Amino acid sequence: MAQTQISCPRCRQTIPANVEQLFDVTYEPAAKQRLLSGQSNFARCQFCGYEGRLATPVVYHDNEKELLLTFFPMELGMPINEQEKLIGPLIRQVMDRLPAEKRKGYLLSPQANLTFESMMETILNKDGISSEMIKTQQERVQLVERLIKVTTAEVRSEMIKQNEKIIDEQFFGLFSRIAQNAMQSGQEPIARALIELQKQLLEETAFGRQLKESVGEIEAATKILQEAGQSLNREKLLDFVLEAQNDARIRAYVQLARGGMDYVFFQNLTEKIDKASGDEKTRLETIREKVLGFVAEVDKQLEARFKQATDFIESLLKEEDVEKATRENIENFTQDSVEVVNQLLRQASEKNDYTRMGKLQKMAQVLQEASAPPPEVAFIEQLIQAPDDAAVEQMLAENDGVINDQFLEALSGLVTQMDAQAEQGNTEAQPIAQRLSEVFKIALKYSMKKKMG
Repeated sequence: MAQTQISCPRCRQTIPANVEQLFDVTYEPAAKQRLLSGQSNFARCQFCGYEGRLATPVVYHDNEKELLLTFFPMELGMPINEQEKLIGPLIRQVMDRLPAEKRKGYLLSPQANLTFESMMETILNKDGISSEMIKTQQERVQLVERLIKVTTAEVRSEMIKQNEKIIDEQFFGLFSRIAQNAMQSGQEPIARALIELQKQLLEETAFGRQLKESVGEIEAATKILQEAGQSLNREKLLDFVLEAQNDARIRAYVQLARGGMDYVFFQNLTEKIDKASGDEKTRLETIREKVLGFVAEVDKQLEARFKQATDFIESLLKEEDVEKATRENIENFTQDSVEVVNQLLRQASEKNDYTRMGKLQKMAQVLQEASAPPPEVAFIEQLIQAPDDAAVEQMLAENDGVINDQFLEALSGLVTQMDAQAEQGNTEAQPIAQRLSEVFKIALKYSMKKKMG
């Protein structure tokens, strides 16, 4: 999903935004998440502070649920015939993508929505999400917006206390998506405000404290497993699990080392249980039940992620030009998607399916090209390794053509990301964040001098 340069609705300054009109989840499953999470068609202006949804026509399609929805913002003030001229080609694109056997009657009668909210409600209702659940989610979104606008910690504390009942797992998931979107779109002031707000939420809410403990346990478990290094085996992993002081640590081991918790692992645990007696036997049995429960949770999550990634890859493989489809959807690839590509490539090779192999190899080649760091990022890596500020200034002068708004946005985004990691206690990120900040100040000063002539 490429960014588009638009004029801010308030101050008319040029700003980046993710503008998208067709959300065809049959063709691209990830499109649904972009629509529901507000990643698309939303403007944030770094100049005047404007935030709001863009007045953009939208077509939503889901063949499995027989949904073809349209929304045309009333504020555009276009007559019906003009609306049809804009939306008609999008609907034709939906139909052209579908094989003949999947073209059903619902495609002939798109369901028009007078409001964006009514379209969202229709989509979520089809997923089995009730109107009450939708209302609660809207309350979470509104709470995030209000908290961001509050400037004092004391007022935020009172607001957090009054709304703690909806500050749950769904709230933090929503909060995380908003924060990621702010970072990716270069909204540094908003991203920094969200980082500060996150710290307060983690400290002042019950779920936040639980989440903070979980993160801490994962970090501690990671350190223990890393220190074990090459000597880590099923027996040592079992010892770590049995030594865990709380359920959060056990869950962390399952999340980090699920692959080692196989039949042999549980056989070893059962042998220990059979040899034990009394309270120790009861303790070991309880641990086994907990581990089995956590393993089931992790497997369910992995299965869902794998299915989503597989559906996404298969939708691209149906396209005539796989390379083009891959490039157009490059931002929707996740690590799971890349692993699925490699797995499908191995399967196609084993079956001597050369047609499928060819398509997958083209996709893999595009992914490999895209994984290379952009030129500005590679240059930033050179800058932070410079011995002193004078060397940085010299490198900037020698690469004058690279120093533009795009370069500064990339550098600013890296500063924000590393600051966030440093704020979360990542000791390795702290010196990098400090150096990036120093380089950014030098580059910004150089850019200003350059513009002033």
